[in-house]
Order: sequence, then C-alpha cells, then structure tokens
Amino acid sequence: MGVGSSIILKMNVEKALRSLGVTADVEVADIGTARGAAAGADFVVTSGELAPQLGDLKAKIVVIDNLVNVDLIAKALNAALSEAN
Repeated sequence: MGVGSSIILKMNVEKALRSLGVTADVEVADIGTARGAAAGADFVVTSGELAPQLGDLKAKIVVIDNLVNVDLIAKALNAALSEAN
C-alpha cells in the first residue's frame, strides 16, 4: 500500500483492537520489511491485493478490504484472534 493508506489502516486497526479490548503493537511496513518483521509477529494485516505478495509467513495474515470501516476491521481481527486461540 501507499504510505497514506498504510497509516489509515494502522490507525483503524488500533481503534478496532481497542474496541475489542486487545493491546497490541501495530507497525506500518512495506512488503519487504513485513516479510522480515513477520518472524516476530502474530498477525500481519494487509489488503487482499497485497496478501499474495507476502508469501509463506509464520504469522497469520488478516486481509482487510475496507481500510476505513473500523467495524469490519474489528470483525476480521476478532475472527483471526478467535481462530488463533
């Protein structure tokens, strides 16, 4: 994603996590950085367009198609968290 859309997604992921009562470190990264950073991450949140470019990661990939709808982001994150437990 571009820098602007990445920042928007980061802010909305943080809002969604707060609404779920989840504390997390959320970082913005380009694809190359995300691949390396994913080694220590539980989840990588990205768009459906970029998800295939991440390749095989240890971290669970959470696909978000609507970057501005916090409710939909919360639903996707809640599903991923439930699946992980």
